[in-house]
Amino acid sequence: MPLSRLYVDFNSFFASVEQQERPELRDRPVAVVPVMADTSCCIAASYEARRSGVKTGTLVGEAKRLCPQIVLVEAHHESYVHYHRRLIQTIDTVVPVLEVRSIDEVLCELPGRWRSEEWARDKALEVKRAVANMAPYIKCSIGIASNLFLAKTASDMQKPDGLTLLRDTDLPQALYRLALRDLYGIGPSMETRLKHSGIHTVEQLCNASREQLHKAWGSVGGDLFHARLHGAEPVLPPEQTGSIGHSHVLPPAQRNPEDARAVLHRLLQKAAVRLRKAGYAAGGLVSHQRFVGGGRWDEEARFSETQDTLELTHALNAMLDRRPAAARRKQPLKVGVTLIRLIRAEGQTEDLFRSGRSRERLNTAVDRLNRRFGKNAVWFGAASRALASAPMRIAFNRIPDIETER
Repeated sequence: MPLSRLYVDFNSFFASVEQQERPELRDRPVAVVPVMADTSCCIAASYEARRSGVKTGTLVGEAKRLCPQIVLVEAHHESYVHYHRRLIQTIDTVVPVLEVRSIDEVLCELPGRWRSEEWARDKALEVKRAVANMAPYIKCSIGIASNLFLAKTASDMQKPDGLTLLRDTDLPQALYRLALRDLYGIGPSMETRLKHSGIHTVEQLCNASREQLHKAWGSVGGDLFHARLHGAEPVLPPEQTGSIGHSHVLPPAQRNPEDARAVLHRLLQKAAVRLRKAGYAAGGLVSHQRFVGGGRWDEEARFSETQDTLELTHALNAMLDRRPAAARRKQPLKVGVTLIRLIRAEGQTEDLFRSGRSRERLNTAVDRLNRRFGKNAVWFGAASRALASAPMRIAFNRIPDIETER
């Protein structure tokens, strides 16, 4: 099969952006953290830090023990999004960007004659040069193969700053040195299921039949994995957005019922803006709190589909007012809201007795004012105590919209 996919994976992206922006951090061990606390964890580590054993998920206190010279930097998510956008534009001038997979991964297409080994390698090197010209301290590893799965796998096989081609003639032997967990789509539970099926190595996985993998997965997922592993690119239906939400770990000063409630409303207002921008209406709301010392409270409310922030605010208030006394007495640690039962807004059936439609202009005006004048130009009063709380965060597979999520 032709080498039709080129996968770019930026190495230690958050830490690399910090080193690009701040010359004093270059060539030094750096860890990016959400907050300056030993009980927090590293969300990125430079390769200088990784050589001492620090990696994503390492507790800050442990990182200091492993690497006494480490420099801790509080995350600057807006900066990471800005660099992400510039890098995508830069790559697209060299090869067509097919899909942005995450903040630090992008899938590109190799059309026509570029699918030969010589052209594919040249294009990969050209991407590296273009990235280096834009930001010399941001490195990337590139994988080239016949489908997304194999190209992504190839991008992980040589880091940092690697380039790996997986040709038909290399397969499947080139994969044998990998562990099962090195393959995209195999996590701890799937690894356990594979081993229960007698598959302990990638070599055994590659030699397994489609029927064996179907049985191991217990679904058509095994058939799809078998096809991808052997170079095919199954056509899947487009994914539908299932929920929109935000969560936030409260700093010690806000671990009280009043501030927790205000933060929940701040999160809800951010989610409502995203809901409207995406063109959805929500028919349900889930609110949850986790408590200091353990335990949690969760509740779900359902209602007629809406985009209206005020209606959602009323629903959240009603849920919070219904909390059992035991939950009200506990000290909140983490709070979150999720809008569920999403439908496209154009498919929304209006309730004759609701006033949400009459507030469409209000919601639109509020959204426009905040986009033009910045976060908190206008807000709903329930969030007044938490206007500086819950700043923008980058999720694993979603790049936040700076204009709506600051």
